[in-house]
Amino acid sequence: MVCNSGKTIIIREINAAGFNLETIELGKVTISGNNSDRIKNLEKALNAHGFEIIKDNTEELIEQLKITLIQKLERQELSNLSEFLPNTFHKSYSVLSKLFSKTEGMTIEKYLINLKIEKAKEYIQFGQLNFSEIAYSLDYHNSSHLARQFKNITGISMSEFKQLQKWNRKSIDQIV
Repeated sequence: MVCNSGKTIIIREINAAGFNLETIELGKVTISGNNSDRIKNLEKALNAHGFEIIKDNTEELIEQLKITLIQKLERQELSNLSEFLPNTFHKSYSVLSKLFSKTEGMTIEKYLINLKIEKAKEYIQFGQLNFSEIAYSLDYHNSSHLARQFKNITGISMSEFKQLQKWNRKSIDQIV
């Protein structure tokens, strides 16, 4: 859940299921009231909108890891993740990496690259930064490194993407 429309849908479904919403934030909703039948109905309603309730501890850890990476990207704080993540999640980077790869089918690094490419697309679309500034804001040492990854993932150059009339971007919660 990233956007306001997603929050609106979730709030509506929680209220319709008869629960009290306590908090709602990126990737996490806290409700009160515990009734297994109502939870099943809420889960079905949310699934119909493309949302899911995470019940497994590993899935919850991976979801929190993704949220953390998204937040770090938004705040442009991408350096030292191999130190930051173990301190935050109290697990070694190796363990986090293995769990992430097993659950998501890609490494943390590949996921982060995909996040960066989507953010680069956003920057290009808004036209506020040049390619060097985009690279710097995404923690690349130079724009050619970003350009190579961009073309490798999207199949087109950043200049070609900039000239497109149809923006082909994914929402953050759809990056895999």
